[in-house]
Amino acid sequence: MLFDKLLYLLVTNTYVSMPEFLSDNKKYYTPVEYVFAKIGGTYKMPILWRVKDKSWRYSELKKNISNISDRMLSKNLKELCSDGFLKKTIIPEVPVKVEYSMTEKGKNTIPIISFLRDYGFSLMKEDGIIEDKKKDSQKRV
Repeated sequence: MLFDKLLYLLVTNTYVSMPEFLSDNKKYYTPVEYVFAKIGGTYKMPILWRVKDKSWRYSELKKNISNISDRMLSKNLKELCSDGFLKKTIIPEVPVKVEYSMTEKGKNTIPIISFLRDYGFSLMKEDGIIEDKKKDSQKRV
């Protein structure tokens, strides 16, 4: 739904005047800048991409996402939960089990991430970085 609206604006060249605005004491100049502040960066999209189909435990995400430190994984999970993209569930067993799952708001990001991922593969192919996107794992963003 959100992706359809974005695509419509891009295709029809409809320009929506966007004055600068404040959110969390930070000034933003465009909605795109705001979106990337919420789901951009090195690790947020890879986390969202993995959690799109099933719940993941912290340790599973840590093992599956290359080169992420405990500090960065914790920080990004906390921000994604705080912003409403992920839900943290604590299961009271010994030891305590914590799982992260996708919210409806988080599900709305998947078509956007998928579009950016495909475009990234296209650019990588065009620039001679990869030969064919099918060679890369479908789990990686």
